[in-house]
Amino acid sequence: MITEIKFKFGKGPGSKPETTKLTPVTVFVGPNNSGKSKVLNEIRRYCSSEERAPAMDVILDRLEFAAVPQEDVENTIRRFTLPAPPNQPLQRDEILYGTPGRQYRVSRTDLANYIRNANDPYFSWYYLEPNTLMLDGPNRINLINQQTAGDLAEKPFTSFQVLFRDDAKRAEVRRILFEAFCQYFVIDPTHLGTLRIRLSSREPATDMEERGIHEAAVSFHAAALPIEDTSDGVKAFTGMITEIIAGDPAILLIDEPEAFLHPALAFLLGKEIARLSSGSRKNLFVSTHSADFVMGCIQSGAHVNIIRLTYRSGVATVRALRNDEILQLMRNPLLRSVGVLRGLFYESVVVAESDTDRAFYQEINERLLRLAPDAGIPNCLFLNAQNKQTVQTIIRPLRDLGIPAAAIVDVDVLKEGGNVWSGFLEGGFVPEIERHALATFRREVKAKFDATGKDMKRDGGIDILAPRDKEAAKNLFERLSEYGLFVVPRGEIESWLPALGAQGHGPAWLVDIFEKMGEDPESPGYVTPGSDDVWEFLAGMKRWLTNPSRKGIPA
Repeated sequence: MITEIKFKFGKGPGSKPETTKLTPVTVFVGPNNSGKSKVLNEIRRYCSSEERAPAMDVILDRLEFAAVPQEDVENTIRRFTLPAPPNQPLQRDEILYGTPGRQYRVSRTDLANYIRNANDPYFSWYYLEPNTLMLDGPNRINLINQQTAGDLAEKPFTSFQVLFRDDAKRAEVRRILFEAFCQYFVIDPTHLGTLRIRLSSREPATDMEERGIHEAAVSFHAAALPIEDTSDGVKAFTGMITEIIAGDPAILLIDEPEAFLHPALAFLLGKEIARLSSGSRKNLFVSTHSADFVMGCIQSGAHVNIIRLTYRSGVATVRALRNDEILQLMRNPLLRSVGVLRGLFYESVVVAESDTDRAFYQEINERLLRLAPDAGIPNCLFLNAQNKQTVQTIIRPLRDLGIPAAAIVDVDVLKEGGNVWSGFLEGGFVPEIERHALATFRREVKAKFDATGKDMKRDGGIDILAPRDKEAAKNLFERLSEYGLFVVPRGEIESWLPALGAQGHGPAWLVDIFEKMGEDPESPGYVTPGSDDVWEFLAGMKRWLTNPSRKGIPA
């Protein structure tokens, strides 16, 4: 179906517009107000009979389509051919085509030619529009409302009519909903002329117990739970699954499918709808804020592309993470365990060495944001590695996606030569020539630390150096910070806010420092942000994270 999508902008300011080859499943992610919902609407409009106005599209430039096989041409015509209206005879070779809501009288020969040719202006009218389904927040809950039963002698048009007649599709819906809710999905025809959804505690004993209108069928459905009496999450999940399976759209667009769903259901939904779209000529486009939904899509086995959109300070960006890159990312146990996928939904990420470090810096940022919205790092996710060696393992794939991911390490990173130091710089995408220069710089600064006879990490960091050597160490750290690599100048996390006199190390120090910082912003002892110490350290980090022209993000 859709083979390629071209955007109006690229990976960064001034870069060429991005073009992405599509897999059956495409998931749009990014921070709030990045354009995820808008791109779905632009794709929907591109696939409709609405007059195209490219100037109105701010994200989508063009879609490329594969040729429609002759078998699909014939199937589409049969599927959307409507009964001839009474007293309105059709001309030779003419059919009534479309849906009950939008009908066309058209030559069958011309129609076949329109569908075969993706460049024909009528391709969107006759092929794309009836084959495209958009599910957003309001309409997916309404999908479970009762529907007319229709005429059994004619083709089914509504999703309930299709499911009532198609045993295989009804069984597939029943399997998915039982896994989700431990209840059996059934179609209730006992309110004559309409079809309703119920959830039963037991499976129908026979086909007629579900589809009949005799006493046994009436009793069976009367004992089942009407779908209207369930939660919005159950309604939304059921509505999406029934419409996807019964409607069988070639192009499916879903905006925030995780709405109303708890994480386990979001995961299951992602897994099932991605699986249903896999191995076919269909396209599924989803806009989501849910890492659980994305993980479900990935674990379905379907080929998935993740496209990350951002928009900040008037600059829009787009980056694609291909299916093979996603699989490589998810095979890493460390990346799975720290929830690196959550970084897709934030404007920036900060990665610290340990969970103690992460908790402390996150609290510092929260206090800055409480002071003023522009004081702290906005919409930032704080993650922790296992040590300084694994910090680069986390920041590198995030930066590959265009996510500004800053690293915080203790000053003893200077002790680490060889692969550890080079890996740290490579993870920050420091150019190779500059890495050689920084390696020499590191050795010389380390020698000055060693000459003091003191522990650089525990005894005060750069404060133990002579003035000119201290200046050199600062210069090295400033060079690293240009690439989002931040070194604690005083040594380690326990060196921050020394006036509070927190004792201990690691988790014990964290408990003590949090007690001394206070919990209640209204209490006199509550520590508010200043302009030095750790507050300035995070301010420097914010400058790098919010700079659209920052170094350290691959082109």
